[in-house]
Amino acid sequence: MRDNIDLVIFGSQGDLAKRKLLPALYRLDKADLLPDNARIASVARHQISTNIYLNQVQENLQQVIPKKEWDNKVWTRFKRRIYYIKVDFSQKKQFNHVSDWMEKNRKVIFYLATPPSLYESICKHMASTGCVSENTRIVLEKPIGHDLRSSKQVNDAVGQYFSEKNIFRIDHYLGKETVQNLLALRFANRIINSQWDNKCIDHIQITAAETVGIEGRWSYYDKVGQLRDMFQNHLLQLLCMVAMEPPNSLKAEEIRAEKIKLLRALRPIGSDKVDDYVVRGQYTNGWIDGKPVVGYLEEEGAENSNSNNETFVAIKVEIDNWRWAGVPFYMRTGKRLNAKHTEIIIAYKETSHSIIADKPLDSSNKLVIRLQPNEGIELEMISKKQSLKQRLSTEKRVLNLDFHDSDSDKRVVDAYERLFLELIKGDQWLFVSREEIETSWDWCDQIIDAWNKNKSPTRLYSAGSGGPAKAEVLIESDGRSWHGQ
Repeated sequence: MRDNIDLVIFGSQGDLAKRKLLPALYRLDKADLLPDNARIASVARHQISTNIYLNQVQENLQQVIPKKEWDNKVWTRFKRRIYYIKVDFSQKKQFNHVSDWMEKNRKVIFYLATPPSLYESICKHMASTGCVSENTRIVLEKPIGHDLRSSKQVNDAVGQYFSEKNIFRIDHYLGKETVQNLLALRFANRIINSQWDNKCIDHIQITAAETVGIEGRWSYYDKVGQLRDMFQNHLLQLLCMVAMEPPNSLKAEEIRAEKIKLLRALRPIGSDKVDDYVVRGQYTNGWIDGKPVVGYLEEEGAENSNSNNETFVAIKVEIDNWRWAGVPFYMRTGKRLNAKHTEIIIAYKETSHSIIADKPLDSSNKLVIRLQPNEGIELEMISKKQSLKQRLSTEKRVLNLDFHDSDSDKRVVDAYERLFLELIKGDQWLFVSREEIETSWDWCDQIIDAWNKNKSPTRLYSAGSGGPAKAEVLIESDGRSWHGQ
């Protein structure tokens, strides 16, 4: 590619840039997918030289990228693209260092890998020092606010300097191969598409479970909680991809329109239903991978021994439209759980009449869409047991479409690689619109308000468990169970 692209990463010394952004760009360069003339400006507060910074980048990349993927020739090419620029984000004059580095007639992308509290000042200082033109793109990482009001404030602040078409809001889940494959699965396969509704599907589960705790972010996390941190963005975006109506095309505006329709169809959960439809949890001490871990209130930096903040949330979601009327969506996410996995379960209705007496207790078909740790798709089906002794005894078998093919050296690309490619092209189909975010916040705010009104309790669960017992009741009271349990 011959495009003249300048990528400016604010917060380049942060964890996101080290773990995700720079490794993704290195891999794109290795695959010859970066424009030939692309340049990368790494902007941070530290007073160091470009050479010292490059040594740090190399050391970090070699920790993140497996040895078999490392290529010294690629690194030599990649490091020539990188420049380090020291900027104190509170000092307007120092943004002249960025404008001095920029060249005319080049596409510019600003990536804000910084706390959202810095978005407004960074945008303002960039504009006042001549860094921003009508074609300049900007990338925002979550969280975009902590409620509807603050989200509007952040979007209004950025919108003073950038048009909506040039604002790219990241939800990295949308860059995952499995999420995109979900679109292919739904809309390119008649056998699937024709059975994607309340006539065939009994219920749907969406789970995003983590084994990690707060990771030193107690003061931040205690003001946020799992509903804001994970549910409002990642899980609701997954819900949209699963449940939205077929868009007319893969154009960004078509996909976004359908997602917004879906979000508006979510049945509100007010104070009269919140304690029946929503479970809050908080982890106590326990064991993870055979090692003892402390509870949330004993984590490093804990400031409030009486905190009611949730580290786990499970919600029964209902959608008020023709396709999904009567189909419950059971969604959960939490920290310090027994396993790290993100998956979507499509549970089909059982046959209305079965002629087979000897069948498994759970004979329903399930489509299992794994996002992590091993991306892939499984279909649970009933088949005959291989036996001459029994007339027609059946068992549940699994058809596996595993993206980690054991016979192939190909790896599943990281979400940020895909998102960078779309960003460079200027295609927003895997990015989140302002209206999506604000509609999501509006729905989640009602739950938070209901919690506060009802003084809803936070249920305790041991670290290393599957979450609070009330989450089991949430689904079992409907005669169903969480997948794998």
